[in-house]
Parts: sequence; structure tokens; C-alpha cells
Amino acid sequence: MATGFSLKDQLFNLDKTRYLAGLFQAADPSFDATAFEAEVMARLLDLELKERIQWIADVLGTHLAGDLPEIAPQMLKALPPPLDPNLSDDDFGDFIFAPLGELVVAKGLVDHPDLSLDLLHAITQRFSMEWAIRPFLNQWQDLTLARMALWAQDSNYHVRRLASEGSRPRLPWGQSVGLDLADPLPILDQLHRDPTRYVTRSVANHLNDITKKDPDLVLDRLKLWGEQGQQSEAELRWMTTHALRGLIKDGHPEAMRMLGYHPDAPVAVDLTLARQTVAIGEALQITCTVTADDDLPVLVDYCLYFPTPAGKTRRKVFKLKQAKLKGGTLTLAKKHPLKGNASTFSLHPGPHRIELMVNGVVRAEHAFNLEAQK
Repeated sequence: MATGFSLKDQLFNLDKTRYLAGLFQAADPSFDATAFEAEVMARLLDLELKERIQWIADVLGTHLAGDLPEIAPQMLKALPPPLDPNLSDDDFGDFIFAPLGELVVAKGLVDHPDLSLDLLHAITQRFSMEWAIRPFLNQWQDLTLARMALWAQDSNYHVRRLASEGSRPRLPWGQSVGLDLADPLPILDQLHRDPTRYVTRSVANHLNDITKKDPDLVLDRLKLWGEQGQQSEAELRWMTTHALRGLIKDGHPEAMRMLGYHPDAPVAVDLTLARQTVAIGEALQITCTVTADDDLPVLVDYCLYFPTPAGKTRRKVFKLKQAKLKGGTLTLAKKHPLKGNASTFSLHPGPHRIELMVNGVVRAEHAFNLEAQK
């Protein structure tokens, strides 16, 4: 029977452990690669992904005798060559080096912050140290932010990206940090004009995080960057769209206007459903026609409202189309699958609702009934 894909097993397994052990043995022949491998594998496969990172770090810490200043040369010597500097995107590195960051935190956070940051600078060129930098932002905020400001000008784009990614307010899997939202903005001012999409994507994700609490801070910064003209128009447009995606889903009027979609545009919408009753496992078929007196740019989304057994309602926004009306009209059709085995949430029979939004404003809605799977 097939067991399905396992990310934790792909990233942390015997081969990866043996590879890491071999690097350290090559750096120092006294390193007992066999014993390290055996100790790691004794527990590894019983652990979840993040637990595997910490476990490998813990075992490595017992096999590298001494404090951080004593083991730092061995760690640096064990590192493979940096990731290809000629690439520009989606080169995250090998997860097997994530434990090195946790080892740096364990041995260097309290007593050796400067050396620790030196090591993270080196390791992140093999695998992003965005999680390992977070404890240093909390323990040594001024020191770490000053170092990250220097990293924002580094010749290696992985180092530059770390300056943005590591200081994000809502980094996935990352420890929360006690920074004010505006604290990293001088770093983003530098990085927004970066020539590498891997870096500018991080800047956009960082801004999207900020919009959850302070949309105006982001809108003002994007306006400033546009006025400065230090980034290409196309890339800044891409960054703006990516940074405002959360606000766009919420129909934020100023975010819509910044992207050229006017919430008060005089448009009319006709929304029809192929059937008023749909079963779980089938598709909700919708057709809509948007009309206006002018050929306006429009961003069309639809929202589905899913009731829960607890009596609450979950709202999810889905993209439909961004376009410009031709001849004052635009007709769109969509089949939205209503899967009964969705990984994010479960569907429940009963009354449901769909809304159609144009430029962030609800223009039409329909109720429909969801039946149990046939």
C-alpha cells in the first residue's frame, strides 16, 4: 500500500545524515562519522520535520567538543562550496545544513553573538539561516539589525535575502521577534532595488506580513519607492502586487487604487449559477458578465462562505480574472471543485453563499445548497 510523499523523509534521512557526517570527517579526521550517523538515525525517523533539525543539531553538538570559538573553524571547514552565485531565484539550498544554524544558536547566542553572526553569514550561503537569526534579533536586537544592514549590501544574494527574510514579522516556522514593524524598513529600502527576484520576493513577502497590522505603512513605503525610481518599473509593479495580495483579498480600497483598480468604478455584474444545488465532490459552475460604459481595468474575485458545525462561517477568496473590459463588457466562467477531502478544511452540507467582487467591492451574490457526497 502506498504511503504517500513525506517531506521530512526526503529532507532528513540516512543519506543526508551520512553526507553531513562525511563533510565533518573530511574537515577533521578525528570526527567519528559512524558514531554520529548511528546516534542520529537511532531516533530520526520517529521525529517530525522541525524536531529532526533540532535532534541533528543536538547530536552534532555532542560530537564537536568545545565552545563555539573552538568548533567554529571545524564548522567552516566542513561547509561545501557556496550555492551557485550565478543563479537568481528559488535556490534555497540543502535542508541538511539547517541544524548548523540551531547549533550556532545553542552554543553562541548568549556568549558569542558576533562570532555566531559571522557563522550564520557563511552558512546561509549554503542554506537559508532565516530561522536561526531570529533568536539573535530577540537577544541582541541592535547588534543583529546593524549586521543585517551590512548584509543588505553583500555581494552574495543569499546573504542579502537573509536580511529581509530573517526579520519578517510573520516568518513561517520562525520564532516570533520583538521588532517594531518599522525597524527593518531601512534594510528593505536598500533591498527593494535588488536585481535578484529571490531577494525582491522576500521584500514583498515581508511587506505583506506588515499589512496584517499596518497597511498604511506599506502603502506609504511603496509610494516612496515608486517616487525614488530606483527599481525597474516592471519589478516594482510585481513587488507591489505581491506585497498587497492580502489587502487585495480583503478589498482594501487604497491597495486597489495603487494597482490601478478603482473601487468606485461604475460597473454592473450579472452572476448566474448552473445549479442551485451541488453535491460535495462536484463543481460549482458560475458565469458572470461585467459591464461598464468604458473599457476599465477590473480585478474580479469571488468569495465562498462555508458554514462549520459550530455555527460559524469561513470565508475564502479566490482569484477569477484581472483584465481590461473590451467593448465595455467581460464574460467569465468558472468551475469551482467542492472537494470532500480538502486538506485545509472540511465541507459540510447545508446553505452556502458566493459573492462576486470587482475591484474589491461586492457586486453580486447568490445562495446555493451543498448536499452530501453522492
